[in-house]
Amino acid sequence: MNASAATAATSARNDKVAALAAFLASINPTEVPSAVALLSGIPRRGRVGIGWATVAAAVDDVRDLTVARGGAGIHAPLTLADVDRAVEQVEETTGPGSDAKRRQIVSDLFARATPGEAEFLASVLTGGLRQGALAGVVASAISKAYGVRLGSVRKAAMLLGDLPEAGRIAATSGEEGLSAVTLTVGRPIEPMLAATAPDIASAMKHTGPASVEYKLDGIRIQVHKTAGDVAVFTRNLNDITHRARTIVAVVEAMPAGQIVLDGEVLGSDPYFFDLLHLDGHDLLDRPLSARAELLGRIVGAHRIPTVLTADPAVAQQHLEDALSDGHEGAMVKSLGTPYEAGTRGKGWKKIKPVHTLDLVVLGAEWGHGRRKGWLSNLHLGAREQASGDFVMVGKTFKGLTDALLTWQTEEILAREIHRSGIAVFARPELVVEIAVDSSHMSTRYQGGVALRFARVRRYRPDKQPAEADTLEAVRALMVSLPSHDLPE
Repeated sequence: MNASAATAATSARNDKVAALAAFLASINPTEVPSAVALLSGIPRRGRVGIGWATVAAAVDDVRDLTVARGGAGIHAPLTLADVDRAVEQVEETTGPGSDAKRRQIVSDLFARATPGEAEFLASVLTGGLRQGALAGVVASAISKAYGVRLGSVRKAAMLLGDLPEAGRIAATSGEEGLSAVTLTVGRPIEPMLAATAPDIASAMKHTGPASVEYKLDGIRIQVHKTAGDVAVFTRNLNDITHRARTIVAVVEAMPAGQIVLDGEVLGSDPYFFDLLHLDGHDLLDRPLSARAELLGRIVGAHRIPTVLTADPAVAQQHLEDALSDGHEGAMVKSLGTPYEAGTRGKGWKKIKPVHTLDLVVLGAEWGHGRRKGWLSNLHLGAREQASGDFVMVGKTFKGLTDALLTWQTEEILAREIHRSGIAVFARPELVVEIAVDSSHMSTRYQGGVALRFARVRRYRPDKQPAEADTLEAVRALMVSLPSHDLPE
């Protein structure tokens, strides 16, 4: 808690890293995974149903108990293990009467906390931690605390899909332990991401000779096959094998014993654009040109339509073909790039003629008229790259069907942290794809920029808030307009 407070007290990244590193270096290595998870804003086992209402009720219980005891504190100091144990108990509490039992578990946890600890726990459990130090800064703190390379921490976390576990390895085994982490078939890794480019020409200035691929309006998948078993994961590393029978059947028939594939599913049909492992050989560090050649041999007709070219005219034609076939646009990927798991690699560029942004829902306002009873007008946030916090950049109620209004009302209320007037504010967990015409300078919002003509295209349950577009991406859509506020 003190480390979090010290981190929140400074806006300088180096000072945040130093404060967190000093704390991590001072604790037992067995506590590192829990500490890293909490400092990243999520308990080790996730939120497991501990919502705003449960925390608020627990805080009320503790306040009543404190008053009854004349302000006296209770019991031994709270430990990281206590927090882990309580979250685990909540996760395992199901069935009749489980709501009351969960509330009691959380109340008992808060009863042992100091006021500062209670405030910190409440912010973590409800997704409201605002210390300006989430995963990126915590990774840097792990590097500094244990004298290991930041690149090693990031790579291990990406291959494990687990920053807290990478922290434990750094604390106990150092650089050697982190370097020993490899891709394990059957365990998902963080996907490589792409930056945005306005057109083919500018993309290819960065990439040079490239693989130009259709950008499908589908869901990102990662598929692992080993010893005849196939597992399918989302970009969030969630296992969806049980509802991906078509994908499983397609990959089972592929001519390889061990494979890890990256791709998209459109409807129920899978299409693949990268090969990360083949029969005992990791391909992450191989150039895309080599991976692409092997991919074609393995996936056959299930390869995303692709051309390899150094000619912008050929690439432009492939983009136009993709659009005429009803797809979103094109991906342009440098043939020399390795697969940089978990990063928005400089060698990958996406081009979508319709401007879209993946933003985080910060809250919504109750509708009126025909939309009465629904949370309608969304508060939209972009990610501030330096701090990882979310900054509001606009609102929209456009593009929402009745079914979507019903769904989003339930989902936002499940993440509620507080209310103000007609607005319900929520944990920043829901990612929504927003189509916009452009952005413009505005004093209305903290980031100094606002969206123009924003409308909802779809929600993105396959994306994490940390993958939302940055404030810089919103600013990149800015048009040359006067600096005063314009209607949205």
